[in-house]
Amino acid sequence: MFILPSVTEEVESETRKAKHAVNVEIINDLPADKTITVYRCGPLVDLCRGPHIPNTSFVKAFKCLRASSAYWRGSKDRESLQRVYGISYPDQKQLKKYLQFLEEAKKYDHRLLGQKQELFFCHPLSPGSWFFLPLGTRVYNKLMEFIKEQYWKRGYTEVITPNMYNMNLWETSGHAANYKENMFTFDIEKQEFGLKPMNCPGHCLMFQHRVRSYRELPIRLADFGVLHRNEASGALSGLTRVRRFQQDDAHIFCTEDQVTDEVKAVLEFIDYAYKIFGFTYELKLSTRPEKYLGDLATWDKAENDLKIALDAFGKKWVLNEGDGAFYGPKIDITVSDAMNRKFQCATLQLDFQLPDRFKLEYSADDEAKRQRPVMIHRAVLGSVERMFAILLEHYKGKWPFWLSPRQAIVCPISKKSEEYALQVKKQIHEAGYYVDADITDRKIDKKVREAQLAQYNYILVVGETEAATGQVSVRIRDSAAHSVKSIENLLEEFKTKTSEYQ
Repeated sequence: MFILPSVTEEVESETRKAKHAVNVEIINDLPADKTITVYRCGPLVDLCRGPHIPNTSFVKAFKCLRASSAYWRGSKDRESLQRVYGISYPDQKQLKKYLQFLEEAKKYDHRLLGQKQELFFCHPLSPGSWFFLPLGTRVYNKLMEFIKEQYWKRGYTEVITPNMYNMNLWETSGHAANYKENMFTFDIEKQEFGLKPMNCPGHCLMFQHRVRSYRELPIRLADFGVLHRNEASGALSGLTRVRRFQQDDAHIFCTEDQVTDEVKAVLEFIDYAYKIFGFTYELKLSTRPEKYLGDLATWDKAENDLKIALDAFGKKWVLNEGDGAFYGPKIDITVSDAMNRKFQCATLQLDFQLPDRFKLEYSADDEAKRQRPVMIHRAVLGSVERMFAILLEHYKGKWPFWLSPRQAIVCPISKKSEEYALQVKKQIHEAGYYVDADITDRKIDKKVREAQLAQYNYILVVGETEAATGQVSVRIRDSAAHSVKSIENLLEEFKTKTSEYQ
């Protein structure tokens, strides 16, 4: 909290009273055995896990970035508070560099680029649920196709599961007790149902619906089902925090002996995808938290299995002690984009609790014996919406050819070459690429300039000469140079560009 010198004593007194009431409420809601820490700065004493810096004299440069109203604890029925965002640095030079970075990042905000490129929009009649326009849908589908191709190669089986379930399912899974406030629930014929916020309980039902043999394992179930989470309105933020989304969600059911190999295979999958996107990433092994379910021996073995898989994968990783999920240890993957911003996208988690809650079993070598499978939760893209936003900003709106919603445009020089331009467009379209034709009466320089601003990867100029020879004059988006190619050679180049990620 910052109290400006110009603030009157009366306002300062009221502010302190309000802050006191907030702190009392927070303390009263904490468990009885929770350690409470405070931080003193001059006359201010506040709840804090800090100090964040040894001394406030380290703050030589400060900037208030923005302010907004927010409901206390995200509840619309609670008090409206003023939230202030700021940043501090030990010197003005570092602050200036950071502010320049913010300005650069602002130009490539996915909400701004999405509007410019006509990719998506949101409407107040469905907050947190985005409309993907035709061009945005092309990118969305390409991302899913990319993952589906890898599913085919890597032994995943795609499934479809219901969007809503009776709340009995969520009671079995434990989500009713721990996650219900983040779910959309409703009554049907005097029974309570909920829209699914995740796919894992449904996949447990799928595993459970008949007797399984050890010979079937591992079973890798992949699901692009629509998910809904009841995020607070103040927390919604473009495509990065939404209420309706899809994930490249998959759950692997395997034996304990198969865990290491399966985890290593998932890491290789993630590595392959992130190299295609041009991401670098960091790996963390998050181990048993203070509050956990299950026995120590199972946790120790699970953590050791993940360590072995990480070592076999061969990439540098660090230990993140005590930050695992309550149901099992996990590997956190943090990606860095072209502007060196960090995001959590992929996930890989071991789970011993859901198989136990759903009493999942498979028959072992001895058919009379039954054993519990281990469940691995994993995603590569994570939320497709969030990855869409990250990639749009990562590429600064300049999509690579294979992912681009505007791969090519044909620009005739004059009316005389319009028929040939439409013929070229048809050939490219029939070959399976996204192509348009600009047959407006604008000058050719204007057409080319508009095509560059629209981020078409290829701009194909045709005139009477090209029509007579069956060729096109090729200009690439970010280059002033151009060349002349036959349609056959152009399509071969497109094929090479498209297969670069395969």
